[in-house]
Amino acid sequence: MSNESNYWLRVGSLMGLLAVVFGAFAAHGLDEPLLKLYGEKTKEVLGTEIPAAQKYLADFKTAAEYQMYHALAILAVALLPASVSRRTVNIAGWSFLLGILLFSGSLYVLVLTGQTKLGMITPLGGVFFLIGWGALIMATFQTRTE
Repeated sequence: MSNESNYWLRVGSLMGLLAVVFGAFAAHGLDEPLLKLYGEKTKEVLGTEIPAAQKYLADFKTAAEYQMYHALAILAVALLPASVSRRTVNIAGWSFLLGILLFSGSLYVLVLTGQTKLGMITPLGGVFFLIGWGALIMATFQTRTE
């Protein structure tokens, strides 16, 4: 396996491990901190007022889910055959990683701190996810010639 493949295998594995940690934290450790942070505040979701803590817990879980999906995508990047364009594969890997950091990372920070200004970063992470998937599609059509 090439050094690039090993790199993406390590990164994907680390992102997957952290997704499990953050998902477990959401399931078992966030209730009390979110209730303290958001108290009786509410948020409107689909025209219905719900407790803010409930909405932000769901956001944290979404961040962990997207992190796991894209950790798996990074593992796919690592396992692509050497004949596939490595440049495009690396664009996909870096885009998935940046997407995790910006999308999931901004949601984690937003939920844990209440700093809603960070919500401006979240869509940028989504754009990087899209770029990553597009690059991965392109990579499958590009083969290296020796």
